[in-house]
Amino acid sequence: MCRCAAAVAFTALWWWAAARLLLAPDAGALEGAVAASGWGLSVFPVHCLPKARADGALAAGRWRRAWRAGRSRDAE
Repeated sequence: MCRCAAAVAFTALWWWAAARLLLAPDAGALEGAVAASGWGLSVFPVHCLPKARADGALAAGRWRRAWRAGRSRDAE
């Protein structure tokens, strides 16, 4: 219940800031900071797993091995 109330409160705060930025000529840095931080949190990957537990995870060092393999073919 507490998480839900906090989510609703933060969502309302973000919408308030976004509406003030669009509609109020005196909107300033506070509204901009709230709107930008809300957007930043929305693209932040909050549902993450350690690589070892993730389905389809790539092995560590994969890009390094591919780079070395590509460089050795170019040298030939």
